[in-house]
Amino acid sequence: MHATLVAKPFHHSGWVYEEKYDGWRMLAYKANGQVRLVSRAGRDHTRRFPDLVAAIRSLPAPSLILDGEIVIFDKDLVSRFEWLRRRPPGNQATPAIFMAFDCLNVRGKDLRERHLRVRRNVLEGVVEGQDLVLPARRLASNGLKAWQQVLGHGHEGLVAKDPASPYRGGRTLAWLKVKVAHYREGERGWDAKPRSRG
Repeated sequence: MHATLVAKPFHHSGWVYEEKYDGWRMLAYKANGQVRLVSRAGRDHTRRFPDLVAAIRSLPAPSLILDGEIVIFDKDLVSRFEWLRRRPPGNQATPAIFMAFDCLNVRGKDLRERHLRVRRNVLEGVVEGQDLVLPARRLASNGLKAWQQVLGHGHEGLVAKDPASPYRGGRTLAWLKVKVAHYREGERGWDAKPRSRG
């Protein structure tokens, strides 16, 4: 399920607002004592993150599928995409953390048709007490106040979600994202290039 980008912050009554992370989107699969971490492009990253694999393996549910993002936070708890490849020496940072924002299946039960609010409750129960697998951070319940939190903390943006939405493959209008314009350009390992009009 992929959020649709919109141009500016907004408020939808009853929706929930979460921090948008600057990391690697990943599905975590656990079954029969085995864990796999698979990217949006279908690449297997299991061997790259042994500590996360161990943390997911230790979760009490014998089988599950989590949707989330692997991130590293700096000392100000700002996610740093480029540090997943190479962390600059001397910078304080967390280990890689799986920030889970959805639970698609638990103990063999498919949750995709259930409302997001139900899936979130299941997710919070599954990861309770963990250090490396955490539920996505919720922001203020008002979208415009949530946007002010994004700006104040230096986050990449926010994702607004309809709590009644089922989980669907592909792009959706039930999840909308707003990104900070020109977010940390020049710091993330790339510089924005002007687009050709031709």
